[in-house]
Amino acid sequence: MAQAYFDAGAQVGEAMAKNGWALVYGGNSVGLMKTVADAVRLHGGRVVGITPQLMVDKGIHDALADELVVTNDMRDRKALMEQRGDAFLTLPGGLGTLEEIFEIIVGKQLGYHDKAIVLLNINGYFTPMLEMIEHGIEQKFIKARARGLYFVAGTVEEAMEHFKVYRPAPMADKWTEDVPSAAE
Repeated sequence: MAQAYFDAGAQVGEAMAKNGWALVYGGNSVGLMKTVADAVRLHGGRVVGITPQLMVDKGIHDALADELVVTNDMRDRKALMEQRGDAFLTLPGGLGTLEEIFEIIVGKQLGYHDKAIVLLNINGYFTPMLEMIEHGIEQKFIKARARGLYFVAGTVEEAMEHFKVYRPAPMADKWTEDVPSAAE
């Protein structure tokens, strides 16, 4: 992994702590997750880790978390992270990261939450995914208004500023309003 990702993770952790925001995250002591959590701690912030028993059994859970919640599985973990988080910041990551961010975006689209979602596009990491979304819009599988469900930040500063100014849009059933019913 490029050092730029770890540098961004450390900046995220520092910024969160300095803003007085707790980190609610996947609860593992590896990769960028560890970098962010360590930076939050280093700067006096609170760390809440939520991880499945499987990760505890593998010994990669964050034993230093101020609060460590152990769930039965990944589904429970994701539900609890969504419930306890006030906003969502996605740093570059693997398949689990991609799966989780799409679930959060779709949850917002369906009105399950109205929380800020930021993709931190360090080194253009999310650019191919964003291009795929644009392709889906062009092909009429995704509504163009889906672009408003998330914010793409090129820097940690942009991401933090977005969280500070974010105000949820009024919820409406605009995602299915022009979908024909089964009777049509």
